[in-house]
Amino acid sequence: MNKQGDHFLGVDVGGTHLKIGVVNREGEVLHFFKEDTMPYRDHPDGFNICFLKVIGKYLQQYPQIKNVGIGLPGLISKDRTTPLEIPAIPNLNNFNLKGELEKLYPEVKFCLENDASAAALGELKFGSSKASPNFLFITMGTGIGSATVLDGKIFKGGRGNAMEMGHMLSRGNEGLEKLIGRNGILRIMERMIHAYPEKAGDLIDQELGTHLLVDTAKEGNAVSLMVFEEAGRIIGEAIVSTVRILDVNEIYFGGGISAGLEFMMPAIEKTVRQYLTKYYLHDIKMSKATLENNAGTLGAAALCFTD
Repeated sequence: MNKQGDHFLGVDVGGTHLKIGVVNREGEVLHFFKEDTMPYRDHPDGFNICFLKVIGKYLQQYPQIKNVGIGLPGLISKDRTTPLEIPAIPNLNNFNLKGELEKLYPEVKFCLENDASAAALGELKFGSSKASPNFLFITMGTGIGSATVLDGKIFKGGRGNAMEMGHMLSRGNEGLEKLIGRNGILRIMERMIHAYPEKAGDLIDQELGTHLLVDTAKEGNAVSLMVFEEAGRIIGEAIVSTVRILDVNEIYFGGGISAGLEFMMPAIEKTVRQYLTKYYLHDIKMSKATLENNAGTLGAAALCFTD
C-alpha cells in the first residue's frame, strides 16, 4: 500500500462521461476509468446525488487517496465551490458540489476548477513542454476553451471566470467557438467541398468529421488543407487580441482538433506576425500541449497541488 498523499484522483467532467484517473506525484496515470453519466439524468436519485456517489465509489476503492481534483466544463463560483453555468450538465448549476462532497467525505480535500484551467495547470505541472509560469492555453475540440497561467497560477479575473476565449466575438460578430469549434470546423469543411468539388477528392460523399479532416490533410487533400488554413487565420486573430491584453509570449494548444495543429500553424503564425509588433514576436512560442489524451485527468489531479 502506498503511503497517504502519494496518489491523487483526477476527475475530468464531460457532457456524457467522467474520465477518472488515479495519478501519482510524477504525473503518471496509474489507473484510468470512464463512467457513463447519461443514466444519471433520469435516475430517481437525481444527477447530483449520482455524481456524489460515483466519487465515493472510487474513494472507497482507493482509500489512500485524500485529494481529489475535479475539472468542470463551464463557469464556477469564485470560491470554487459551486458550478454556475455548465451548459452540458445544467443539473449541476448552483449546486454546492464541493460542500456536498465535503459533507459526505470529510477526510478528503476537494478542488474544483474550469476544465481548460485545469488542463493548463496540468501542462505546467506535468507537461514535457517545460512551460514557463506565464502562458496562454487554448483547447480546440467540441468547443473552444482557454486559460491563462500568470506567475504560476490560474488567472481568474474579477469574479472568477476570466478567459472565455470561445465566446469572444470574431468574424461577423459570431463567437469564436461557433466559428471553429467542432461544428464550425465542419461547416467550413462542407462549404469548401461545395466550393471546390474538383479538389475535394476523398471527402466527397463522406460523413464529415474531424478525424476525416485530419487524415485527409495528412494525405495532402487540398480542401482539408484549406479548412485548416481558414481555421488557423481565425484562431490567429483571436490570439493577437488576447496576447495584446495579457502580454504573454507562450501559447499551447490542446484538445482533439489540435491533432491538426501542424496544418493550422502556418496560417496562425502568418496572422500573428502580421498583427503583432516586434516586442511580442521576438521570443513568442506557439506549440502543441504535451499531455494529449491525459490532459483532462492529469489537469484535474494537478489541482490538488494548488494552495
